[in-house]
Amino acid sequence: MELNLLIGGAAGQGMETIMNLLGKSLVREGFGIIYSKDYMSRVRGGHNFSRLRIAPGTPWSNVETVDILVALNEETYFLHRENLAPSARIIYDPQDFNLPEQESRGVPVELKSLAEEAGGKVMANTVAVGALLVLMGLETNTVESLLEDTFAGKEGAVEKNIAALQSGYDAAASYCSACFTLPPRNESGKKLFIDGNQVLGMSALASGCRFLSAYPMTPSTGVMNYLAAKSTDYPLVVEQAEDEVAAINMALGAAYTGVRSLTCTSGGGFSLMVEGLSLAGMTETPLVIIVAMRPGPATGFPTRTEQGDLNFVIHGGHGEFPRAVLSATSQEDAFYRLNKAFALADRYQTPVIFLSDQNFADTHRSVEPFDFSRLNYDLALAGEGEFEKPYKRYRASKNGVSPRILPGEHAGEVVLIDSDEHDEQGNITESAEVRRMMAEKRMRKLQGLAEEMDEPDLYGDPHPEVLLVGWGSNYGVLREAVDALSEAGIKTAMLHYSDIYPLPVQRLQELLGEVKKSYCVENNATGQLAGLIRRETGLQIGGLILKYDGRPFLPREIVEEVENDL
Repeated sequence: MELNLLIGGAAGQGMETIMNLLGKSLVREGFGIIYSKDYMSRVRGGHNFSRLRIAPGTPWSNVETVDILVALNEETYFLHRENLAPSARIIYDPQDFNLPEQESRGVPVELKSLAEEAGGKVMANTVAVGALLVLMGLETNTVESLLEDTFAGKEGAVEKNIAALQSGYDAAASYCSACFTLPPRNESGKKLFIDGNQVLGMSALASGCRFLSAYPMTPSTGVMNYLAAKSTDYPLVVEQAEDEVAAINMALGAAYTGVRSLTCTSGGGFSLMVEGLSLAGMTETPLVIIVAMRPGPATGFPTRTEQGDLNFVIHGGHGEFPRAVLSATSQEDAFYRLNKAFALADRYQTPVIFLSDQNFADTHRSVEPFDFSRLNYDLALAGEGEFEKPYKRYRASKNGVSPRILPGEHAGEVVLIDSDEHDEQGNITESAEVRRMMAEKRMRKLQGLAEEMDEPDLYGDPHPEVLLVGWGSNYGVLREAVDALSEAGIKTAMLHYSDIYPLPVQRLQELLGEVKKSYCVENNATGQLAGLIRRETGLQIGGLILKYDGRPFLPREIVEEVENDL
């Protein structure tokens, strides 16, 4: 039992307001939801739409079926009518357009006129929320409370919005009151209604990040917005740099002084950061970089999703130096995974790249509150007596990690770093012998990083005949595809990577020899994870299921690919 909503219209018509109000209200009332956006890179016009799915528990992905369509313009109806369920209802404003005569599922609500009567056309989206509530058989109390919180202190705004809400509720009630049955509510307690960027911002703040420098670039900007909003309440500095070159170098400067530091960008911005990335590798400075992927090359699709930068972040930067690459899979995991990125950066004094994408960044889900006791705050600094004197910043060690102290922390000890090749003290060198020793010292960290990588998550049949391999934000859609294939009698499982580089391979090696069919499912055109697996292990994934049109996978698409190949 589930219910699927779609709201569509032109940019600027208030779709996000409708979905945020409705989503928060549903979560507060105990429903499990997922809400995702499909939007164009323009301020006005074009066709944007949002999907919201209500299901028992929290759904893992959206589907194309539409039970309630809110068509804020005529184009929305014609673009999405093929996905309407037979029992669907269509909320529309008859003053803007009329549905075809043969379309009997319409719920006409004069959104603009009712809003104007309540106090202003800008509240047409609030009228639409009222219409949605009555169709689902819900009261207005929770949304009214949210409106009071949102417009507190703005004279008359609360009363006007509540009037607009009630007018939409009453107008739709005469056509379809409680005509849909909602899934069971969750009685286990309050949940968060949060998108991926907010999760990463919250994780960074809770992990002890105290400096962020970044240049705004979709879809990573939400991380900076979240932290900037918190910077007045917490000991946190957020700096909007003039470009990505400055952003990464500012973050490196802060990290050198012992501050957990972060920068965030997308592929185009990361292109400008790679010299700074190499600087972090040579100076052995801990730094976390969030790269929220979008389709390229160049500007590409600024507001769409893709997984096209995996090879880039693994190999970006000149020269050879260690790094780790982790990725966001679900809100539940990403909160702790980003904290792990900070811990690895400090422990191994190296850059760690955390991959996200637009699909993860802009998707809201209802999730259980996070457990802050699981977070790591250790900066891995050497205390008195834990390093030899005189202090050598790059002292050769068995695991490649040198004792790290902060400038000015220990009287008489100098912390010397250099971007040129250097000796253990930090002085520039031209010695071939020292060069070889320092290169080997740095690269020894890869062994420790490899031991820290989690094996991919196994979900589904413990002895599958079909294996789906994936990474990143495809986690949820792959889970639903595994469930659908299993229900169809096909023994299916998935291996899903959160820690990608150095590549953990044990579980994959064990399973690949047992299955009849294997597929790597990726949002790119070349199968970059499958290629990495082949290069690192010699193992060949049997087939590729790829999507690179800027849109995330739907469960049906994966299921059909597998069924057609069996």
